[in-house]
Amino acid sequence: MAPPALLPRAQAMLSSLFMTSSIVGPSLGGLLYGIGPVVCYGLSTAGFTVAFAGTFSLRLLHTVPTKEPITFASVFAGLSFLNRRRDLLGAITLDLFAVLLGGATAMLPVYADGILHVGPVGLGLLRAAPAVGALLMSWGLSRYPLKGRTGLIMFTAVVTFGIATIVFGASHTVWLSIVALMVLGASDVISVVIRSSLIQLATPDSMRGRVSAVNTLFIGSSNQLGEFESGMLGTAIGPEAAVIAGGIGTILVAAVWARFFPRLWALDRLEDIFPEEQ
Repeated sequence: MAPPALLPRAQAMLSSLFMTSSIVGPSLGGLLYGIGPVVCYGLSTAGFTVAFAGTFSLRLLHTVPTKEPITFASVFAGLSFLNRRRDLLGAITLDLFAVLLGGATAMLPVYADGILHVGPVGLGLLRAAPAVGALLMSWGLSRYPLKGRTGLIMFTAVVTFGIATIVFGASHTVWLSIVALMVLGASDVISVVIRSSLIQLATPDSMRGRVSAVNTLFIGSSNQLGEFESGMLGTAIGPEAAVIAGGIGTILVAAVWARFFPRLWALDRLEDIFPEEQ
């Protein structure tokens, strides 16, 4: 829907709205439920109705693609396209392994109870910190979009994510842990905006749905597997060592990916990206 020149800013605005709702929604839901469950769920239903009406009213100009027979090659066409577009493959897999290894948020209950000793209120602050950092960064990116050296910025954001994870893992001070989580959330948004914009801009119309499906699969699996990995490793070597090891692993992944995906490292202006047909 957004023109290519405005797509990075639109992605940042989308992240900003998502983070705002993630922070405000649960608190507002609790207050409304205090008034009464009918009020709470009634307003929720009204919100879904408004969202449905807004989505239904969209008028998009697009060409209906011709249906091709389903073959073995067509089923895996998205993966084949990513194998040819090494920058896209690098961006998607970089996020996959960074999130898989740097799953510090899965350990927040353990830190709140056994390490920082802050209780339920402190746990709430720790959980909100990444979203607050992400919200502030997405606001900034929507107002001041990235102008160049996008690949370098993306790798720097992933390394920063790893450093923030290490700081959080080693911290025994509440305020330092909150700051580290805010930096973690902010750096993650930078990576998300660049990756999402790159996928949309570099993928031709005929492949966009399949490539987006692969990206969604990788994102979903990395989040769930990352939490599983953090829990298992925390049981084996302790929560602090597990979080620190995950941060170190994230930094190492960024270094290796910069070596094996030079096109992604050299990525400059997102506005200059054009799709390459199959």
